[in-house]
Amino acid sequence: MSNKKYHLSEEGSETSIELPVLSSTLGQDVIDIARVPETGCFTFDPGFGATASCESAITFIDGGKGVLLHRGYPIEQLADKSDFLETCYLLINGELPSPSEKEAFESTIKAHNHVENSVEQFMSGFSQGAHPMAMLCSLVAAMSATYHETTDVSNADDRILTIHRLIAKMPILAAMCHKHFTGQPYVAPSDDLSYSENFLNMMFGAPDKEADISPVLAKAMDVIFLLHADHEQNASTSTVRLSGSSGANPYACIASGIAALWGPAHGGANQAVLEMLEEIGDEKHIDEFILRAKDKEDSFRLMGFGHRVYKNFDPRAKVMKESCDEVLKELGLENDPLLKIAKRLEQIALEDEYFVEKKLYPNVDFYSGIIMKAIGISPEMFTVIFATGRTVGWISHWNEMLSNPYRIGRPRQRYTGYTKRDYPG
Repeated sequence: MSNKKYHLSEEGSETSIELPVLSSTLGQDVIDIARVPETGCFTFDPGFGATASCESAITFIDGGKGVLLHRGYPIEQLADKSDFLETCYLLINGELPSPSEKEAFESTIKAHNHVENSVEQFMSGFSQGAHPMAMLCSLVAAMSATYHETTDVSNADDRILTIHRLIAKMPILAAMCHKHFTGQPYVAPSDDLSYSENFLNMMFGAPDKEADISPVLAKAMDVIFLLHADHEQNASTSTVRLSGSSGANPYACIASGIAALWGPAHGGANQAVLEMLEEIGDEKHIDEFILRAKDKEDSFRLMGFGHRVYKNFDPRAKVMKESCDEVLKELGLENDPLLKIAKRLEQIALEDEYFVEKKLYPNVDFYSGIIMKAIGISPEMFTVIFATGRTVGWISHWNEMLSNPYRIGRPRQRYTGYTKRDYPG
């Protein structure tokens, strides 16, 4: 707690209350408003843009400076020197693993590298072509029934077991959603492949066929998972925390996060990028769409540019851009028509005075959408892959909350309806 204190007084009243200021290690300090109801009022903050709903030591974002830290480590360094599973360990445990700890963690994840036979039976109930996010949300929620007997949220060992299961099984479920969506047979997971190699083989391989995964594409997939691993108190993470605060089953909590992520304003941005590129259609139309994007009266918006949190640049975008260039070169797709449109839009956004002044730089969704299209992933799967990477962030925040004293979430409201009235007659 800092020495600063704020005094709040009700208009027309001589009474006041003292609100302490709590110090943060980075970023803004926060005013403890727990005593505000003593004034007869609540605070009003639609969208919670000015409210710290929890205390967390996992991820820090400074949107003005373009900073993203996981347990203190810059995202750029993790993307360069670490990998997804090591970053998972970091988010869960707070520190990077030693070589032996990393090996043991990877072995533990591989030990859960399977799904029960009932999953295929459950999946068969969906029609071919059902949206992969609908299937994933349902499959994860159904795990609540499968693992009900070994899920005591008050038991730390049970929570860790849940974490390991989810990290291991999410890419399997995601790949099964893709295969069912496209009407192809499932491919079993392999313990001989890395996490990202295994995912790509389950996505694009065939049963009883030896895997042939490009190292460049496997690295790109790993980077996509890593860059989406956590992003502080976003809508889906806050949903998981709120669900978890009731003591709900963790698989149900993660399913609630998947449902929140499905919204186009949250996890659907990279799919919207591809839809925008298809709408533009040809490089010769770019100038027309740029003018439309600058016109306040036009509903058209350039997707994948700018970010609600990052007012300077998205630190993940630079890493994703490098990965994007490597993937396009590996696949010989530098001249793909839609990707040529994307590269031209990127150039305009970085050079045009209008976009530079408004800091509408390409963000992580812009490049990740391009990478996944190049790899051959259908747009309907983009948010599923986002969810696969983000699961470790969701479950880390859930575990952090349950590892400390917490209260059930209960936001208040500003009521604007009728006052009390009598039933007629």
